[in-house]
Amino acid sequence: MNIQISEHFSYRKLIKFTIPTITMMIFTSLYGVVDGIFVSNCVGSDSFAAVNLIMPVLMMLGSVGFMIGTGGSALVSMTLGQGKKERANEYFSMLIAFVIVTGLVLTGVGLVFMRKIAMLLGAEGAILEDCVLYGNVLLLANVAFMLQNCFQSFLVVAERPQMGLKISVAAGVTNMVLDFLFIYVFRWGVVGAAAATGISQIVGGGIPLLYFARKNSSPLHLVRFHFDGHALLKSCSNGSSEMLTNLSMSLVNMLYNIQLMKFAGADGVAAYGIIMYVSFIFSGTYLGYSIGIAPIVGYHYGADNRRELCSLLKKSLILIGTVAVVLTVAAELLSGILAGIFVSYDKELLAMTVTAIQIYSLSYFVSGFNIFGSAFFTALNNGAVSALISFLRTLLFQVVMIFLLPAVWGLNGIWFAVVAAELLALIVTVICFVANQKKYHYWGK
Repeated sequence: MNIQISEHFSYRKLIKFTIPTITMMIFTSLYGVVDGIFVSNCVGSDSFAAVNLIMPVLMMLGSVGFMIGTGGSALVSMTLGQGKKERANEYFSMLIAFVIVTGLVLTGVGLVFMRKIAMLLGAEGAILEDCVLYGNVLLLANVAFMLQNCFQSFLVVAERPQMGLKISVAAGVTNMVLDFLFIYVFRWGVVGAAAATGISQIVGGGIPLLYFARKNSSPLHLVRFHFDGHALLKSCSNGSSEMLTNLSMSLVNMLYNIQLMKFAGADGVAAYGIIMYVSFIFSGTYLGYSIGIAPIVGYHYGADNRRELCSLLKKSLILIGTVAVVLTVAAELLSGILAGIFVSYDKELLAMTVTAIQIYSLSYFVSGFNIFGSAFFTALNNGAVSALISFLRTLLFQVVMIFLLPAVWGLNGIWFAVVAAELLALIVTVICFVANQKKYHYWGK
């Protein structure tokens, strides 16, 4: 029996409702990790560095899907909470159409400028060619990737988080099988890695599109709509924090790679790529929970149910605090194993990567509160506060630390940059919660 977002949520029900989304995010990250494992071990560290150099660009182009998914789902869930089901479905349909059109435009732009972008990132020679090959092939699935990102949130609003998990598993298995076939058997190199990922994204974005296009028993389905500029602007502004997060992360990743090329060369970029794969899995827990709970928060805010809003916030902070301790300890203890999966063949690179993971993993103790805080305000349809937290956390603080700390601590300063940035962002998150209490009464009256 499906849990409805209008219900009261105990700890058990909250965990049960969000577990599929958490698992979906972790599993999505896991099959991305498999890409890296095959490229690193079967193609080589230079090709692995190339993939990690160009990947932030591809993530930037796909970030519109995150923006519409999070911002739009907050608007749609609030509209459902107000009892306006037909309007909610018109909003939903318009937003999906917007993602498809925007995705086609961004794909064209990316294909035209891919080589120039790779050169600006410092790629040259064989690494440059691998960047262009990987980027152009994967761009062909960009629309599907954007839809996949968008539907992650809307499947929760539709009270179908289990379906989201199943689709993610199907996409993940597709990617893993094709990675083995294209890279290990056919020896297609980075082209095989890109093709495997692209086909998996078509699975992840195409299945929910077909589901919502047909008659279904969920609260959401695709219908005829009239363009509503105000609703689109509201969704974009409200989800701007999540888009800003992804854009900022991509930009910051580029800056990390530029700094690492100076301090450690291609090995530094490879080590950072491994950190990112590990981070996707661990941070996926926080992201999955935040995506899972956002429609519930949005619904009860729209229904003016302040008691439930207060309960959701308190329970969430306790759950995140508990998970933060577990994830941080696990990352520290498993650093050697995680690094060895990718680069056991290179002792120097392995040692560098283990140290990097151990330092970087300290951020997991704090980052969950910041990720949740930004998502919570998005669910309250307060895009400004959400964007402020995201901007400072993922861009400003990190950029400052990326250039400041290496001047003091050298290479280790680069790994410490995210830890310092998350600590500063936590102060901002706490201030935002305190400052907005009178407006939303999420601590009670």
